[in-house]
Amino acid sequence: MRNPLSKNVVNIQPSGIRKFFDIVTEMKDAISLGVGEPDFDTPWHIREEGIYSLEKGRTFYTSNSGLKELRIEICNYLHRRFDLQYDYEHETLVTVGGSEAIDLALRAMVNPGDEVLIPQPCYVSYHPCAILAGANPVVIELKGENDFKLTRSELISAITDKTKILVLAFPNNPTGAIMDYDDLKDIVDVIIEKDLYVISDEIYSELSYKEKHVSIATFPGMRERTIVINGFSKSYAMTGWRLGYATGPANIIEQMTKIHQFAIMCAPTTSQYAAIEALKNGDSDVEMMKDAYDKRRRFLVHAFNNMGLTCFEPFGAFYVFPCIKSMNMSSDEFATKLLMEEKVAVVPGTAFGACGEGYLRISYAYSIDNLKIAMERIEKFVKRNQG
Repeated sequence: MRNPLSKNVVNIQPSGIRKFFDIVTEMKDAISLGVGEPDFDTPWHIREEGIYSLEKGRTFYTSNSGLKELRIEICNYLHRRFDLQYDYEHETLVTVGGSEAIDLALRAMVNPGDEVLIPQPCYVSYHPCAILAGANPVVIELKGENDFKLTRSELISAITDKTKILVLAFPNNPTGAIMDYDDLKDIVDVIIEKDLYVISDEIYSELSYKEKHVSIATFPGMRERTIVINGFSKSYAMTGWRLGYATGPANIIEQMTKIHQFAIMCAPTTSQYAAIEALKNGDSDVEMMKDAYDKRRRFLVHAFNNMGLTCFEPFGAFYVFPCIKSMNMSSDEFATKLLMEEKVAVVPGTAFGACGEGYLRISYAYSIDNLKIAMERIEKFVKRNQG
């Protein structure tokens, strides 16, 4: 019997995040700081709108692109919050989470052999999605001494005549790094000169603590070469609703919509009605959750630095990325021993790329009480295992 499996798929490694999550679910009294999921319930007025849509029998397919009302609100929101202007009809697509939008953008834009630049550490999906789209992923290793930002020199050195797309994901998962206006300005002329396209994953755009988030698509010459990806999971605590969106040039969105049409049909209708309410009346919810995350962020950075594990201050998302190189053990070994000895689950930095070795990702999308208990256990583990 011939092998039924695709070599491409078989050669892709499973997500390094799930390993520890699966173990901790079976472990009594364990604390998981591994999953990037808000601990807040979806705000009631948003849930209520979803319930109401079911009560009204709104269980039909929507258009492939998504409900017209939702696409209009997405464009209103992006203009109001980030000075991005898009046409709801031709430049906006509602997707099943931001992850589907990433996959669609890569499949719609790359040809076999095109190179896609992926700064790492980064979200786990970019690399495998690039491979599945037929591209050659090229890793740019971000450095702690640069606060895990993409520098001009790093970008220039990675570009070849086969480079087509740069994946830009700030605020960043797992590091919490941001790129502000000056950081982005420093690379824009390189992108334009080398005729690159950008997939800008801005799912954490509302969780920027230092200053207001800036999208690279707002720079002159960048709108026509950027796909902006965002969604509702992180900002509105709507992970299980599975709803995201992409905005960008009409010719690219058209091809993304075609793939979406054949593979998915449309995003969940109930979720789309709830999302309209989120965009119209959810600003105060976002601010409340952001303030809570900010307090947790500062608590964790202080706690790690106090116990002797260097932790640069993240200014976005809801993760810290402490350095454990002084512990003389690998990230995977540290995470495994910590889970077995102290019942705290964290994610090894290597789950987000090889250059994440020597770091851990800690999510602070958990209650402050759980974070305090977890940090006490981690400090006990560190003191016991330091040389």
